Amino acid sequence: MYDARRCTLMFTHPHHSRPSKARVVRQLLFAAGFAAACSTLAESVDLDINQPPHEYRQRTPQDRFTRLKARLESGALPLDRSGERAFILSLLRALDVPPSSQLLVFSTTSLQLSLITPANPRAIYFNEDIYVGFIPGGKVEVVGLDPDLGGIYYIFDLPRDERPLRIERSERCMNCHAGEDTGHVPGLVLKSVVPGPTGGSLTAYRTEESGHGIPFDQRFGGWYVTGEGAATNHWGNLIGRLAAGTLTTQPNRPGDRFSFSKYPVATSDLLPHLILEHQAGFVNRAVQATYRARTALAAAAGRLSDAQNAELSEQARTLVRYLLFADEAPLPAGGVDGDPAYKAAFLRNRKTAAGDVALKDLDLRTRLFRHRCSYMIYSPVFAGLPVPLKERVQRRLAEALRDDARDEASAHLPLEEKRAIRRILKATLDGFAEGG
Repeated sequence: MYDARRCTLMFTHPHHSRPSKARVVRQLLFAAGFAAACSTLAESVDLDINQPPHEYRQRTPQDRFTRLKARLESGALPLDRSGERAFILSLLRALDVPPSSQLLVFSTTSLQLSLITPANPRAIYFNEDIYVGFIPGGKVEVVGLDPDLGGIYYIFDLPRDERPLRIERSERCMNCHAGEDTGHVPGLVLKSVVPGPTGGSLTAYRTEESGHGIPFDQRFGGWYVTGEGAATNHWGNLIGRLAAGTLTTQPNRPGDRFSFSKYPVATSDLLPHLILEHQAGFVNRAVQATYRARTALAAAAGRLSDAQNAELSEQARTLVRYLLFADEAPLPAGGVDGDPAYKAAFLRNRKTAAGDVALKDLDLRTRLFRHRCSYMIYSPVFAGLPVPLKERVQRRLAEALRDDARDEASAHLPLEEKRAIRRILKATLDGFAEGG
């Protein structure tokens, strides 16, 4: 447990804090595992996303938001312009993004940092392939996930009159979204910082890391969290002050400094926080695997070398391990309730097998899901994996789920859970039955 009221800084630079001994051990173990998973690729692949075979900026994106962009700009998809809140609600409806996914972040970790404060947090909304950012008085930001290219980033003004929307593809977003935090490919960035009273970061946690393996005591810094119950061992709902090398924190409760009436809903619920973290971790790993595999396949020119085969196999191993939640941080004692409105929205597109079971079925007692294989296997970024890599992932996944498997990726799964996952995948995922 950390002391959320006071922690002594290790260095004079405000972005470095002294973590607890337990946290240091966890970080070293996490880093060692991540390094082992990526070492082969880091040594052998030099990515330039704008050069062949990727050509990120030269290719026409095929993500769902890009396909809707012309209709939004022309007014063929009509939006409510009667106010900012009404506009965002109508935009979310048009994009099939649930308002109940709303998460509020008050740290200045965004392109529009001058507008973000604890009194004017930025809102994030998401489903499996579109992510929307909204700041009252600011601009709207959208990330669409392209199957081949990863994140495509857009920004546009909140409408003040009846003039058509002008949706700009943002190059500046790439400074963070294709930087160190995502492995230099177009991905998703989640920050955990301790902000000062105006939102500026005093110290940071879990940098360059994303996913369900992040310990809870490194999450949510700079974010508002509602519906947390007893799950208080995190950095959410806090602001800090730095004096004489010591950081002290104080509560910053949701709604104390701002009005929820500016936003579509009055929540920043713990459950969508957990779902977003899981999705971001998968997206970043899958997009990086796509770029690295595409590089290797282009260099191979039809005949993979031993090193290129090893790269594809290592990427498949990494993805299967993540898909099966092998490194999932356990939920806090007592589990998670979750906002009923978000639960209903999240579950409405579940893909079911016989017995009405699905990968999206929630557990929320000790872990996120009842059947520990990620529903992100149905997502565009999984569909866009290069075919030789996707085949390896599905083959390795099927092998890991065998009754007699001795695979590190599935060692934590009881036999009945493996069998349930196999049944679901065979009924809902094209290509899995052949491998299973």
